[in-house]
Amino acid sequence: MRWVRKHSPTRKELARNRFIRPFAGRVMRRELWRFTRRSVPRGAALGMVVGIFVMIPGLQIIVSALLALPCRANIPVAAAATFTSNPFTTPFILLAAIFVGNDVFGLEANPSRFQELVEQGAGFSEWLRWLASDAAPAMIGGLLVIAVIAGAIAYLLAAWFWRYRTIRKWRRRRLTVNSAESH
Repeated sequence: MRWVRKHSPTRKELARNRFIRPFAGRVMRRELWRFTRRSVPRGAALGMVVGIFVMIPGLQIIVSALLALPCRANIPVAAAATFTSNPFTTPFILLAAIFVGNDVFGLEANPSRFQELVEQGAGFSEWLRWLASDAAPAMIGGLLVIAVIAGAIAYLLAAWFWRYRTIRKWRRRRLTVNSAESH
């Protein structure tokens, strides 16, 4: 939690952002910034879905912050969860999306061609040709499947972690009270 708080934008920083400024009145509501047992898992799931599906750095945080409004999700957690897709993980996520899209939707996109294009530093026109094949539907469909599954896992893990942390705190308090009473 300290890491999330340290690396997430503050409410004031977000309010000054030129893209968020039109929505600042709604985004700055306190309940969207509190760490509660309901808002944290929602934020983790939302950030994971947006982070995997949107894949555009910077835009991910803005989209997750805006989607946190109707979902009543924690904005800092949602923003932090978008960092699961980063320059190191993006090629693996895209490759996995092609495999998943091929398998789930019965498409025949060539994942080895994706690797060739990355390795040779292909130009924009080559990427467009590749996307015009079965690649785009396979990749987008695969990204959607991966994002939904990752979001569900993130929700469950965050809810479990919150419960585990709460139980530990209660046990410590009980031990402290019991040891104080015995003295």
